[in-house]
Amino acid sequence: MIGNFLKPIDLLYPRRCPVCDDAAPLGKKICPDCRDSLKIITSPWCMKCGKKLAAEGMYCGDCMIKDHSFACGRSLYEYKSVYGSIYRLKYENRREYAEYFGEEMWKHLKAFIKNTKAEGIVPIPLHKKRQKKRGYNQAYLLAKALSKGSKIPLYPNYLKRVKNTAPLKALSPSERQNNLKKAFIVSQNVVKLKSIIVVDDIYTTGSTMDEAATALLESGVREVFFVTLAGAGI
Repeated sequence: MIGNFLKPIDLLYPRRCPVCDDAAPLGKKICPDCRDSLKIITSPWCMKCGKKLAAEGMYCGDCMIKDHSFACGRSLYEYKSVYGSIYRLKYENRREYAEYFGEEMWKHLKAFIKNTKAEGIVPIPLHKKRQKKRGYNQAYLLAKALSKGSKIPLYPNYLKRVKNTAPLKALSPSERQNNLKKAFIVSQNVVKLKSIIVVDDIYTTGSTMDEAATALLESGVREVFFVTLAGAGI
């Protein structure tokens, strides 16, 4: 029975649970109890950026005063419930987490993703220096898993990051925006897509998504949507 759903490598090197980081139960990608600790963003959420709202309404405070380049987007989890997992995924080489999280993004955000009628999935790229240092791009791994589930083609090199921006977490919203100016370009000689879903790990102020969407729109893309693993607080 075990052989029907387990690979030999699962027995030698059990998967780590993306929440507690211990070995997950055989044949599973996450501990059942840990799954319950992840808080999926439920209604009401901002109809523009997908952030969880404290009360009924259409838009969060940021989106009521700011014009975004992207059409709209959704995030799967409340950031506080998954920040430890995201940290290990990004900085401690827990690449295996991405498969589970990508599957969950498709499972729970399927209706939104289908409604975009996107022709391609594009990950937010890392600058080549940062990717060389880290060894991988967590946004690409999430996008790859999402593409596999949704059957929407993945274009991993559609966007390029040409500016090695400073880490955003310590910057103010205005500093983030200035930091990301002209950070992305669209690759030359790529297929022309009308509608794209951009994938990243976290949505906070929207500066990264806005700059990515601006580059895509300037290249001829008509609509840019996004999906992230987590959205910043209310």
